[in-house]
Amino acid sequence: MVNLKGGTRPPWVGLGASVWMQIAAGNAYNFPLYSHTLKSVLGFSQQQLTMLGVANDIGENVGLLPGLVCNKFPPWVVLLIGAFACFLGYGTLWLSVSGTVLNLPYWLLWIALIVGTNSSAWISTAVLVTNMRNFPLNRGTVAGILKGYGGLSAAVFTEVYGVLLKNSSANLLMFLAIGVPITCFVMMYFVRPCTPASGDDPSEHSHFLFIQLASAVLGVYVLSTTILEDVFSLGVPVSYIILVIMILLLLAPLAIPVKMTFYPSILSKSSTVNQSEETVAITDQDKGNDGSTEPLLVASSSSANLGSFHENEDMSEVDMLLAEGEGAIKKKRRPRRGEDFKFKEAVVKADFWCLFLVYFFGVGSGVTVLNNLAQVGIAQGVNDTTILLSLFSFCNFVGRLGGGIVSEHFVRLKALPRTIWMTFTQVVMIITYFLFASALNGTLYVATALLGICYGVQFSILIPTTSELFGLKHFGLILSFMGIGNPLGAYLFSGLLAGYLYDIEAAKQHSDTCIGPNCFRVTFLVLAGLCSAGALLSVVLTVRLKPVYQMLYAGGSFRLPQSSNH
Repeated sequence: MVNLKGGTRPPWVGLGASVWMQIAAGNAYNFPLYSHTLKSVLGFSQQQLTMLGVANDIGENVGLLPGLVCNKFPPWVVLLIGAFACFLGYGTLWLSVSGTVLNLPYWLLWIALIVGTNSSAWISTAVLVTNMRNFPLNRGTVAGILKGYGGLSAAVFTEVYGVLLKNSSANLLMFLAIGVPITCFVMMYFVRPCTPASGDDPSEHSHFLFIQLASAVLGVYVLSTTILEDVFSLGVPVSYIILVIMILLLLAPLAIPVKMTFYPSILSKSSTVNQSEETVAITDQDKGNDGSTEPLLVASSSSANLGSFHENEDMSEVDMLLAEGEGAIKKKRRPRRGEDFKFKEAVVKADFWCLFLVYFFGVGSGVTVLNNLAQVGIAQGVNDTTILLSLFSFCNFVGRLGGGIVSEHFVRLKALPRTIWMTFTQVVMIITYFLFASALNGTLYVATALLGICYGVQFSILIPTTSELFGLKHFGLILSFMGIGNPLGAYLFSGLLAGYLYDIEAAKQHSDTCIGPNCFRVTFLVLAGLCSAGALLSVVLTVRLKPVYQMLYAGGSFRLPQSSNH
């Protein structure tokens, strides 16, 4: 049984620490920063480089093992494994890129990249599962915040890459191999299970709003400074000042637990006093009875509402049979949507596979562009792709944060299924891919921005939707399986399709680098077709889920269904 940290402040401490962990978990987004070095220094073809991009996505998103471990061990164990994987994987890549060890085989680098980026899966799983359980009544908001910071990580790393690491791929790989594990070691103590936030604190909304505003300010700041550094030649002192301010903005979420320490809410004080008085009164009453001792359960309305998260399900078979015979309980039944599912129970549901396919079409197509963004820019005449990557990162952040905020608002106001936003964004993605394919002047940056927003929304919708349909008990494992859609799409659409077509066009030009709209035109048209299928499927899923959300959000607030015994 996991010991829970009590009080109203610990969940916010964990959320503030998780912001840094999510930035660290975004290490896989750095692939475009060092991919050109892998190609030039190690002499890889575009298809070999694309397959390394597939390895990057496999490592980042295949988290079945972290999902299993997260249900058995505390978060610090999961984070420790992630730190070790990061050190081992990126350390191996650094040995090759820096020339410390020569002639490492391609297959070894491919595996090393999977191991290194798999640290993202370990870190993200620990952070998401812990915080979703700590804030079960604000799942969309928490998912949007955490995935939003994860989306910003590429821009943060780009800033560090340019200022601190002097645009050196070898230095970046060394930084990832050492810096990410250090962050895990420092923050792992604070990311821990706590007594779930009840939602009774009136300041809770303002706390979430503060973090959302802080993240938005950080996003605008990082994008603006990246553009300024690219357009103007800023001096070294100015660059370091920019970096320090960015770090201070990353610390902003920790201001909430600091404020709660010095200015505890009246609700926290009164609830503590009331619980103490209630416990004493019931204990005294019990002593006045026949002297027999019985376990006391003192539950407030909030704890009753959250009781399904901590129920003891170790009921013996004999007790179960006796209870069934007396009519106290019914026979075990399969869980309904909204209750806690085991993985084997979820995987046979049509909604499970429908959600998986919608996510697969949306994210699988988006990650294809992300993995080839540098080559897409060069093909369309943009030699410096740093701004392109920062723009995608910022808009990805906007989509993740905005997707969580907007879906949470409408799901409480209208009980509108969150998947409707996957429908809207995949329709926009269809238009975006046509813009990419047209290669018209001025459309590259617009298309990149739109794709970044739509790509980010897929993440912030998938996470709370998965928890609302299949519960939080096995949430880590189920979400990790859903995440397979990302590397699967990268392998099929980026590795087998985009890389192959790119090399064919480059061969026609008798060059290793392809220039012109034909390099990716067919790829973009195929991706538009995939998103068309995803949009149609998400409409079907939204219709199926409408009664579920009307049940979960009747009255404008989330109601936790009682877990069935299964």
